[in-house]
Amino acid sequence: MNTTLPKAYQHPYTIDKKFKKSVAYFSMEFAIDQSFKIYSGGLGFLAGSHMRSAFDLKQNMIGIGVLWKQGYYDQIRKEDRSMGVMFQEKIFHFLEDTGIRFTIEINHHPVWIKAMFLNPTTFGTAPMFFLSTDLPENDYLAQSTTFRLYDSDPNAKVAQCMVLGVGGAKLLDELNYQPDLYHFNEAHALSGAFHLYKKFGHSIDELKKRLVFTTHTPEEAGNEKHEIHFLQKLSFFCGLPLEEVRAITGIYDNTFNHTLVGLRFSHQANGVPKLHGEVSRQMWEGYEGVCPITHITNAQNKNFWADPFIEEARVAKDLKKVLTRKARLKHKLFDVVADQTGKLFKDEVLTIVWARRFAEYKRPDLITRDQARFKRLMDNKEFPIQLIFAGKPYPMDYGAINTFNSLAYLSRSYANMAVLTGYELKLSRQLKEGSDLWLNTPRVTREASGTSGMSAAMNGSINLSTNDGWICEFYKNGKNSFVLPTVDHHLPTYEQDEQDLDNLLTLLEEVVIPMYYQKRKNWDKIMMESMNSVVPFFDSERMATEYYEKMY
Repeated sequence: MNTTLPKAYQHPYTIDKKFKKSVAYFSMEFAIDQSFKIYSGGLGFLAGSHMRSAFDLKQNMIGIGVLWKQGYYDQIRKEDRSMGVMFQEKIFHFLEDTGIRFTIEINHHPVWIKAMFLNPTTFGTAPMFFLSTDLPENDYLAQSTTFRLYDSDPNAKVAQCMVLGVGGAKLLDELNYQPDLYHFNEAHALSGAFHLYKKFGHSIDELKKRLVFTTHTPEEAGNEKHEIHFLQKLSFFCGLPLEEVRAITGIYDNTFNHTLVGLRFSHQANGVPKLHGEVSRQMWEGYEGVCPITHITNAQNKNFWADPFIEEARVAKDLKKVLTRKARLKHKLFDVVADQTGKLFKDEVLTIVWARRFAEYKRPDLITRDQARFKRLMDNKEFPIQLIFAGKPYPMDYGAINTFNSLAYLSRSYANMAVLTGYELKLSRQLKEGSDLWLNTPRVTREASGTSGMSAAMNGSINLSTNDGWICEFYKNGKNSFVLPTVDHHLPTYEQDEQDLDNLLTLLEEVVIPMYYQKRKNWDKIMMESMNSVVPFFDSERMATEYYEKMY
């Protein structure tokens, strides 16, 4: 097989010698551009930044993903203004049809796959391929495999992972292209390892030489598992006898742990911040055959996320220009608030934003749980605040949807509280550019990394956070951010929540809000220090470089 891509798909730049090793990067989602809605949240934001930095650094990397016909979902409001979920066909005219068609076996039936190409010059990414089963040769069930990102049906979800894993590996065969390394970003592509195992002569050593793996889940219970016979029925193991599967994976009971097998099949793995690397090593140290686990802290692409005028002013150390631009960006954000909610926010008022995926452990509603103190905070005329929430729950996470709706209902009582829909790349950027304070409230140890606060800091928004994920490596409390005291994570969750709530409201009441109004020079100093602290370490150019240094 060739070690270079076919001419039509080659990189539009001369590969930098530091990054000459060829890598195929597999990810279930990529957040590349607002117009390309095939992502759900943090994993996609990370992968998208990685592909952009690969282009900026002239790395020898390609991306392989799935072309989700209906994307993740469109977040809408119903007639009563509660959250609704809409699945709508997406059309992407900027993708090029490669003409490549091939089959993989799912549930012992052939399923046709086509490959679409994203030219690297379109959005400034590495060359990328996206796979789809939406072909007339397939029956409707097979066609629908690539309709919705993270299908809630277990059979469909595994089939989706097989399109990425087996399909992605076979695509490279169809291209007659042999990369030096295969990088699985999370375990979604794991089925592809069984295809590669067969391709490399049933040699587990040959497979390990070529495979690296990134794990994002900081809890053993959160790593995906399936009954092994269920996976065999779906052809997950590419036709290998179950006895051979058990022998090479070390899974001798009937619970197939995808992350564990990913760690056994790879020669190197990584967690995503330093803390997660430590947690992962502790989590898996008792299992035989697990590869070394290092850490590479997640990051975001500064060229994409940082407002160029704010960045120029930061580099010039021109606080006045930063503040002038920040005021303009706040006003633009408030146009969005007015359009969605009919509320007119004020440019001079401290604006706090909580925005990311809605999930129970992220506790989006934490600040509201002491109703009396929350009301005092919201009604304070001397030190007024404005509060904005945004984020998409998983479409079948009814608990998180209920939290979203409860906040939306609560916001009816306050002219200075807004809950926005449509948290995608564009709104995410507007919120980070227009906010003064970026609120992050996960229970400690539950957040593998979190990255939204990085791009917020690049745009002059100060982080207020629990001490978890990437924040542990960033914060200088009271100097570049505000961080809550760390609560004992062994306590019952309701006690953790009570302590974090009290600490959060006290910090806001006694330190953060008074500083904004009474000690503005201190506030501006923290803001500038935050912007200067977040780059270059939390710019994804550092991250993409470290993957070559530590993993490849």
